[in-house]
Amino acid sequence: MKDALVIIPTYNEKENISNIIHAVFDLEKDFDVLIVEDNSPDGTAEIVKSLMEKFEDRLFILERKGKLGLGTAYIAGFKWALERQYDYIFEMDADFSHNPKDLERLYHATAIDKADVSVGSRYITGVNVVNWPMGRVLMSYFASYYVRLITRLKIKDTTAGFVCWTRRVLETIDLDRVRFVGYAFQIEMKYTAVKLGFEVAEVPIIFTDRTEGESKMNKSIFREAIFGVMELRFRGLLGMIKPVKTL
Repeated sequence: MKDALVIIPTYNEKENISNIIHAVFDLEKDFDVLIVEDNSPDGTAEIVKSLMEKFEDRLFILERKGKLGLGTAYIAGFKWALERQYDYIFEMDADFSHNPKDLERLYHATAIDKADVSVGSRYITGVNVVNWPMGRVLMSYFASYYVRLITRLKIKDTTAGFVCWTRRVLETIDLDRVRFVGYAFQIEMKYTAVKLGFEVAEVPIIFTDRTEGESKMNKSIFREAIFGVMELRFRGLLGMIKPVKTL
């Protein structure tokens, strides 16, 4: 059995990738790191590979043929982690919008406090976002409110991308049936976990917008989230969210 794996999807993150890897490995708690790399033209993969000898058996890379979407990157990472029997599997951005030190707090919420899923939440204690323009803060906050209104989820930060999943949750969710790729992916995963009876705990964090590299947010991702939420609600009402079939 292996303990904890941090999955970091990357596309054009050469300014951040070395620093974020070192920051994770500098923590008191031991985490392994899997980079899911979408063929970045800026040389991100080469930087990761140059560090793999230094961090042998702790740093890994999963290379894909192109930019295939955040959701599919995490699904690929989840499957990789489950095959290797990790007990705690994390989602985290490469750009330091998520503070690596908070990994230990998310780990504590699952490994010690026994939540099935822990979420690094921007909104559980108000609005804890740094360096976002007010328009984006309001859009994100009310998007989460809209999701709660439609889905009846009690999670304050439904679009959060800083998450710790226990292995039993990811083994229960039918990962091949997860449909969405952008922020709707984050909502779908949390909604599915709750529908399958798992406990989700929110851990307050401060989210800091990236200072290096470019945001991957676009209108199609936002549109998917808006309409995907309604689809999720219908699937839930029709009883279409079921655990993975086991032999």
